[in-house]
Amino acid sequence: MDRRQSKIGILYTFSAYLLWGFITLYWKQIDYVPAGQILAHRIVWSCAFLLILIIVWGKWRPFIQECRAILHDKKRLFGITAASIVISMNWFLFIWAVVNGHVLQASLGYYINPLISILLGVVILKEAVSRGQTISFILAAAGVIYLTISYGVFPWVSLLLAITFALYGLLKKTVDIGAVFGLTIETLIMIPIALIYLWTVSENSFTIQPIFTVTNLYLIGAGIATAVPLLLFSSGAKQIPLAMVGFLQYITPTMMLVLGVFLFNEPFTQAHLITFILIWFALFIYMTSVYRQAGKKLKMR
Repeated sequence: MDRRQSKIGILYTFSAYLLWGFITLYWKQIDYVPAGQILAHRIVWSCAFLLILIIVWGKWRPFIQECRAILHDKKRLFGITAASIVISMNWFLFIWAVVNGHVLQASLGYYINPLISILLGVVILKEAVSRGQTISFILAAAGVIYLTISYGVFPWVSLLLAITFALYGLLKKTVDIGAVFGLTIETLIMIPIALIYLWTVSENSFTIQPIFTVTNLYLIGAGIATAVPLLLFSSGAKQIPLAMVGFLQYITPTMMLVLGVFLFNEPFTQAHLITFILIWFALFIYMTSVYRQAGKKLKMR
């Protein structure tokens, strides 16, 4: 891999995580819309936008072939169906957290996520765990317990966000499908539920007359806001080492933390500070462990 490819990969991946951080601001603009309706529209318009992209790129035939292959493979069909349910739960939790003033909890959740992913790998896939990773788990658990005891509120939003996203990553391993085709199929699976929900909801925020309202444009734009970072990430992550992807992923929760404290004026107490310090220290040990393992693999080659 040449230096130019690496720079482009870093730029694309950095841009993806930056946009995922800014999506917090996007949902805040329509915080008067119920989270369930935002989620339903996100599913519908993401699917529509991705299908249009697939057609424009001339990938329709390979996409249909991939759909048929999944339909004839029970394991992959179960995996992608479960993944579509789990990612929808994750999207709903994140949207709900943002529109209800829990951006700090969302930030904490995405800081914890890599550690939950490793834990799932150890428990479900029986992967080996290093001493550094074990220490990371202990520190992260200590941070969550401390926040619960000191602040008096269990950070359930943070943990559910971390668990659902980690489960999503685990399920995607069983399917082995490209990011664009994967997300398109996942949204297709969920679209009937989303449309039924929007049809039966008593007060729909989306209006037919007039069609070009600010709310409508934000809801339709949710498809682009979902797909563009994914496309950047899927292009960029292939061109840089996994350790670099792991480092860059902390851009998003850091942006959420800054926005939550300084823009949305969410309470940031001493308990929050100590919890985040413990999580940051845990992630520092975790990343050090990752880089050491990567270094050992390079020496062995």
